[in-house]
Amino acid sequence: MKEYSQIPEAKMAPTRADLDDILATVFAQSGIGEVAALESAVKDRGDGAIFVLPARHAARLVDPFLVHLSQALGRHEQNRLASAPPIRLRASVHAGPLEPPDHRGDAANDACRLVDSDAARQAMAAAVDNGVPLAAAVSDMVFRRTVRAGRTPALKEQHFQQSTARVDNKPGFKETCWLFVPGLAPAVVSPYLTDGDGAVPPGPREHTAQRGATDARTDERKDGVRQKGRASGKARLVQVGRDYITGPEQS
Repeated sequence: MKEYSQIPEAKMAPTRADLDDILATVFAQSGIGEVAALESAVKDRGDGAIFVLPARHAARLVDPFLVHLSQALGRHEQNRLASAPPIRLRASVHAGPLEPPDHRGDAANDACRLVDSDAARQAMAAAVDNGVPLAAAVSDMVFRRTVRAGRTPALKEQHFQQSTARVDNKPGFKETCWLFVPGLAPAVVSPYLTDGDGAVPPGPREHTAQRGATDARTDERKDGVRQKGRASGKARLVQVGRDYITGPEQS
């Protein structure tokens, strides 16, 4: 949870309870039913949690889980009392072997590093500036096995921004990740990002072009989720599939 430590102590427990209720609902809504059975594998981090699930759920944790989670957080924001803190989340999805019964291993550590990375925090800044309550970092392994493999019906590669995940106090950690801010086109997210050397990473158009002409027909048939992002100035940017349409700002 963004800025959880700034919540008054008396409101920390109720806010966390609200998040737990949201997550339980969204897991069920996404068809992921083993969460209750794996209760011992849920690691409480105070301002969040690590959920250990069977690898077969990797695709559902990307689509539809992330979109459902963003929508549920949006409903919470609309209905919360003015005195209740907002809930805005950074999330990560990663896969790898863990050692039972405590489910320890590098995969859990890397999932935490992804969610704490500069890339995830910069994506969260883009989300907050555009009124979106969620920013997610999907590991390259999960991205290749789910999105790029065609296992996410609503989400395609053009809905993600490639970046490099780094953590300030973990100099040995440097991993490719794919950022997803539900409702925002990657072109809106990318200006918030740097690759650690001050350069802005290339957007999905550049990566698509690099794949070559053999993939062109497939890309033309992709039906992406309609996304809208508000940029600075009097302009609007809408993504429909791979195409970006600019025009006068609309209310």
